[in-house]
This record gives sequence, C-alpha cells and structure tokens, in this order.
Amino acid sequence: MESLNNINLISLADTATSLVAAFIFGGLIGLERQYRQRTAGLRTNILVALGAAIFVDAGNRLVGHEGAVHIMAYVVSGIGFLGAGVIMREEGNVRGINTAATLWASGAVGACAGADLILEAGLATVFVLAANTLLRPVVRFINRQPLDTVSVEVTNSIYVITPKHAQKLALKQFIDILEKAGYQTQDVEVRQFGADEVEIQAVLTDSAVEGDQMDALIAKIAGMDYVSQAYWSPSTTD
Repeated sequence: MESLNNINLISLADTATSLVAAFIFGGLIGLERQYRQRTAGLRTNILVALGAAIFVDAGNRLVGHEGAVHIMAYVVSGIGFLGAGVIMREEGNVRGINTAATLWASGAVGACAGADLILEAGLATVFVLAANTLLRPVVRFINRQPLDTVSVEVTNSIYVITPKHAQKLALKQFIDILEKAGYQTQDVEVRQFGADEVEIQAVLTDSAVEGDQMDALIAKIAGMDYVSQAYWSPSTTD
C-alpha cells in the first residue's frame, strides 16, 4: 500500500516535465553526434540524459533538494565510467575522448532537467552543441598548422619489429641505443605483430627532436641484430 500512498499527480506531472526536457535536450545533442556518425549517437545521449534525470528527480522527490545534490554527485562519477568505455587506444592514438565528454555533458543536462532546472538544462544544451559545432572550424585551422610550430605539443615514438623469441634481447639493445643517444623513454609497450613477431614502441620524453638525427638513429637501430623493421612517428593526438 506504500506505493499507493506515494502517488501524487502534481509530482508526477513535474517528473513528466523533467523527463520530456531531458529527452528533448539529450536528443538535440544526440542528433548532432548521430549526424557525424559518432560512437555514442542519438539513442545513447537520450538515454544518458534520461537516466540522469530519473535519478535526480527521484532523489529530489524522496529526500528533497539535499538528496538531489547527493545523487547528482553520483551521476557525475557514474557517467565518467560510462565515458571511459567509449575511449579507445588505437595505434598509439587515443580516440573517443570528445564522445566521452559529450556523454558527460548529456548527463549534466539530464541532471539539471531532473532537478527542475529546465532553463538551465536548455542553456547547457546550447553550449554543448556550440562546442561540438561552432568550434570545429577552429580545431581544423589549428590542426592544419605544421608540426614543427613551437606551440605544438608533439609525442615522438620509435617502433621496432623483432622476432618473438628475441624480444628481450632486442628490447635491451634498443633501450641501450636510445640512452647512449641521449633519449629517455616515458613509456615502452610490446604488442603482437603478425604470427611470429612483436612490435616494441618506445615513447620518448623529448617533445622536440631533429628529423635528421632521428633518421640516423633509426638507421642504427634497424642495423641491430634481430630487428626486421624500425621507424619513428610524431603524434599530437595523445
């Protein structure tokens, strides 16, 4: 009978308003993502906004504003885990960070809607859409700048392909050559490469390197025993 006692048509109408707002605003964000064929599209953003709105609205109804504030804190951390699921590391590059951030923002929009802050939810939606649309030309302009620009942060990686059975020996020689050349590594990864070989990636701590010196170093590394390939690559996406 407790469920019957909790029936309140005025409160139900307030909940419906919050969920409709979350659905519309989350849908607007999701439409832009779906149009650009992102991992988290229309339905995902709507569900994130709705879920946040449902939790916050329930806390607001059961405990009051203090309960809504506590639940919003949990929503923030919970959606952070959800966003981590769409971030992928691929060939030394990180993808999906913007998608994860958009999901996080959708949750914030839904939380505002659930807390009866409808105008605030609408304003937040406008800013999220602006970040994902109006700033794109700025990003393209910056990305067209040459990599040797002083202000550009570059991560340099050196890759070595070696037979699996000689992995430890090749890795030791590889690191020794880098250290003798004056390069320190901040990360070293070993990955499967084909059936019988592995790829060793060493990320250098230096953000700026001389191309000619690096090419000469690669030629020296390629001449090592058990090394079938060696190359280097700068990256600005990490």
